[in-house]
Amino acid sequence: MILPIRAFGDPVLRKVAKDIDKDYPELSTLIDSMFETMNGANGIGLAAPQLGLDIRLFIVDIRPLAEDEDYVDIADDLKTFKKVFINAKILEESGEEWKFNEGCLSIPDVREDVKRKETIVIEYYDENFVKHTETFSDIRARVIQHE
Repeated sequence: MILPIRAFGDPVLRKVAKDIDKDYPELSTLIDSMFETMNGANGIGLAAPQLGLDIRLFIVDIRPLAEDEDYVDIADDLKTFKKVFINAKILEESGEEWKFNEGCLSIPDVREDVKRKETIVIEYYDENFVKHTETFSDIRARVIQHE
């Protein structure tokens, strides 16, 4: 089900989101709806607060970028990069900061150059509540940091 995306200025977007556990009500349905909502809005990432939920859950699907000529060197990796991040914590940021023109589904039609570190180490749970600690670089790290 496609859900309404909250716009800039909505108080939920400023709240500190709460951790959830594997018993969060209808979690798999929510995740499916988040992907459907994000895809319907032509996005590559979406966080639960953008749907009015003050919980620590976000999704990314950057597979569409695999066709972009700017990412030809990592296209194979991007073709499968669709993930769910629950209770995520960035443990480390490293590398040079680089500017990239970003947009946000909660601020339609506005883009801005944003500086972010090129590599992150993140701890999170996936949709099955399996804990992961992974290192991400390049556009993958950027999208994760944005969310």
